[in-house]
Amino acid sequence: MSASPRRVSQVLFLCSGNYYRSRYAELFFNTHIQDEIIAWRSFSRGLVVDRISNNIGPISHAAQHRLATRGIHLPADIRFPAQLLEPDLLAADLIIAMKEAEHRPMFTERFPAWTDRVEYWHIDDVDYARPEDALAALERSVRQLIDRLSHLQLPSSS
Repeated sequence: MSASPRRVSQVLFLCSGNYYRSRYAELFFNTHIQDEIIAWRSFSRGLVVDRISNNIGPISHAAQHRLATRGIHLPADIRFPAQLLEPDLLAADLIIAMKEAEHRPMFTERFPAWTDRVEYWHIDDVDYARPEDALAALERSVRQLIDRLSHLQLPSSS
């Protein structure tokens, strides 16, 4: 009898508009997790996509540029920013919001039962940090997360 395939755990990255930080984290994580032998993937959403009118494409130019300098190519069918819905929260095994001061109040307003189930990072948006600084900090945080998750991964039983 063969073992059933192992379930892939899901990390949900969140920011306000799902245009810059969370999209970068999603693509960076999914590219770098391939180097590890652990069953995790990520997806991303925005907490207030429905309130933002300045997302002028599927992903910010700053994020696109940094991904390209890292050799990470955007998928041909890259989607536009997506609004967070409760089924997304239910699908996630780990939920990470990019900045506590910014996102905790949004959670409290929209998904109060989930506010304390979120891991909050401290990655500034473009109004407080230059993209090269914020994205470098995000890369460090994602690498630390991958390291943490690889240590949590249980060996498969025979």
